[in-house]
Amino acid sequence: MRYVTNLPYATKEEEHVTIPMSDGVRLSAHIWRPTSSDQEPVPAVLEYIPYRKRDLTAVRDSVHHPYLAGHGYACVRVDLRGTGDSEGVLRDEYLEREQADAEEVLAWLAEQPWCDGGTGMMGISWGAFAALQVAARRPPSLKAIAIASFTDDRHADDMHYMGGALLSDNLAEAGTMFAYGTCPPDPAVVGDRWREMWHERLENTEPWVLEWLRHQRRDDYWRHASVCEDYAAVRCPVLASSGWADGYSNAVTRLLGHLDVPRKGLIGPWSHKFPHLGEPGPAIGYLQELVRWWDHWLKGVDNGVMDGPMLRAWMQESVPPSTAYEERPGRWVGEPDWPSPHVRQVVHPLTRHTIEPPREPADLGGTPDGEALTVRSPLSVGQFAGKWASYNAPPDLPYDQREEDGGSLVFDTEPLTEQLEILGSPTVELDLSVSEPVAMVAARLSDVSPDGAATRVSYGILNLTRRDSTESPEPLEPGRRYRATIPLNGVAQAFPPGHRIRLSLSTSYWPLAWPPPKPALLSVHEHSSTLTLPVRPVEEPDEVPASPFGEPEGTPPLATTQVTPPEERWEVKRDLVGYHAELDIVKDRGTVRFEHIDLEAGRRAHERYTAVADDFTSAGGESTWTMTFQRDDWDVRVVTHTRLRCDETDFFVDATLDAYEAGRRVFSRTWNEEVPRDLL
Repeated sequence: MRYVTNLPYATKEEEHVTIPMSDGVRLSAHIWRPTSSDQEPVPAVLEYIPYRKRDLTAVRDSVHHPYLAGHGYACVRVDLRGTGDSEGVLRDEYLEREQADAEEVLAWLAEQPWCDGGTGMMGISWGAFAALQVAARRPPSLKAIAIASFTDDRHADDMHYMGGALLSDNLAEAGTMFAYGTCPPDPAVVGDRWREMWHERLENTEPWVLEWLRHQRRDDYWRHASVCEDYAAVRCPVLASSGWADGYSNAVTRLLGHLDVPRKGLIGPWSHKFPHLGEPGPAIGYLQELVRWWDHWLKGVDNGVMDGPMLRAWMQESVPPSTAYEERPGRWVGEPDWPSPHVRQVVHPLTRHTIEPPREPADLGGTPDGEALTVRSPLSVGQFAGKWASYNAPPDLPYDQREEDGGSLVFDTEPLTEQLEILGSPTVELDLSVSEPVAMVAARLSDVSPDGAATRVSYGILNLTRRDSTESPEPLEPGRRYRATIPLNGVAQAFPPGHRIRLSLSTSYWPLAWPPPKPALLSVHEHSSTLTLPVRPVEEPDEVPASPFGEPEGTPPLATTQVTPPEERWEVKRDLVGYHAELDIVKDRGTVRFEHIDLEAGRRAHERYTAVADDFTSAGGESTWTMTFQRDDWDVRVVTHTRLRCDETDFFVDATLDAYEAGRRVFSRTWNEEVPRDLL
């Protein structure tokens, strides 16, 4: 990244500004704005997240907020209620109170003498969720949003219930917020009240996984703040981006297809990162794109930001399987609209472990059933699946799929005679029966090279009890035939000549997704089952320049010192005596000294996912977080531990929260609760 200091506007910053809410709670804001805004007001751009502006996101914030401020904007980074230096308690994600707070923050910003009355919202992940959800509430000052790595569907397209199946990231993300939501504010900012504020958080927090497990169906809990319930509610322009390696690759195209406002989409090869920090690369000059976006929609500059294709996407080339990539080879392609007139849905029948050449859908109805192909996958299928949402650190992308394919039902094309490119969401339609009332199917699409190595391109999961409805699931009748459609994650992928395309079907995908209560035998009836690929013909024009973006740039980051080294680990372990299998993940940032505030902070996350042989009720997961903050005589530590296990009828949550001051434990609480399984 190129760091720049010579910007159009001189800036100043206010590190801790309190914004009063209507119920008396005060939120803490960090504001960067042009010095000239005292005389010449400017638009304000809000980022609104729970991840501690003073320390844990301070370095990242220092790269992009001063950059945008230096281009003529008041950039405002607010800690959510109950996080960082803001008052109150954070009880869950995306609650009504959180969104009402955001509306009040925007109204406060619009009234400031240095603001011209217009506002925007930006962010990644939680910040993008917040911006999209608030946009649907139509606050009067909000003129546009720019969002990255988000979803419009909180139930089915977040870390919770993909295809109605429980994701292990449901536990992992709950563990993350269990830790972040119980950290103290900084005494150097809030003064002597820090301890009172901290204990209010400790005493009023429970493990978020409990609430998420209480809502296994798509109900009003998930409908709230899911913008897909009413796309028409969003009336401001939207710049939406994500990455193919992220868990949130699908919402960009859904917004393009359903919103009726000025909109642009951008999807690169990235994991869960801002595009200017994108990994795998290439990263792009995203902050320059934001400046153009805000200039047009907040300042009225006629700069052509809406010219060109509606969607710009990175068409990925074939690569060997790896858990991490520094760069993904490929090229940028553009689509004028979405759904794209360039992409056609090509239907391939499945037969005798083969993906047949395409046929028209009308030709499939009279095709004989053929034999039923069967599979009962071992619980080990999924150990090389990687994370639901890749962060690329530790290396967490899917590895070679050949070992996974050994426990799966596999269909291959013949070696391709010419390059084939897809853009969009593949779908699998199965004519199937199962041996149990609760069962799942995981479908994986892979690029198979001539040497046999299989690189996963996309995948999808379906809890078959939710095949017709996630609101009202129904148990399966063993032996009865059903039709089920499994959408796979959207992707742009080029398959070269000589390679094969592989579809793999399994009845387990642990630990990415929680297994059903019992292993099930899946029978797939060939001929009447299909794979549909969204083919973008190679001869279609790319409609974008070869290099449509500038080099990533930002302002110089805050100075930090790595006091203790970080640690990253991703290990698959198998005991062939006791048949114990384990995925062990460590993401330890070490201790970092923030020189500007004389603070040392540490973060360590440890996840373990275990199972024994093919006992589906032996599946279990644990998430342990340790957060530390130390300055002079201020020394605090928070340790959270959440364990999730099951039997055939229930989930069991065992959790602990311990807080320490100067090495002495000052708070401790334990939870031991069970939640019934609801056809899951």
